[in-house]
Amino acid sequence: MENIEHEKGKSFIIVEIIEYIPNAVVIKTIIKKTTGNVSVVSIDTGEVLTERTSPFDTFIQIIDGNAEIVIDNVSTNLEVGQAIIIPANSRNCIKANVRFKMISTVIKSGYEDVPL
Repeated sequence: MENIEHEKGKSFIIVEIIEYIPNAVVIKTIIKKTTGNVSVVSIDTGEVLTERTSPFDTFIQIIDGNAEIVIDNVSTNLEVGQAIIIPANSRNCIKANVRFKMISTVIKSGYEDVPL
């Protein structure tokens, strides 16, 4: 799967730059830097982003449909326009009870002063 940055200096409609694919999770990178990245993701009904833990905070905003976000076994349902921050080092998974699209933003800098 091609996963390169979106073209800079050109306007676009975020919800239209990614399509749904049956039985699949699709990820398109908007910005990718060593200090973080912004991606748009489409997830078809019934698909799940497997449980994981990230060393960085992750900002999730729903741009189409609705999603179930599970953070440390606490489930939150998000609708279009709603967002949540998944805290660093927390177990999380993202479930598509219906298909949805989201923006995922990870900032990898600024953790230098945070005690481990």
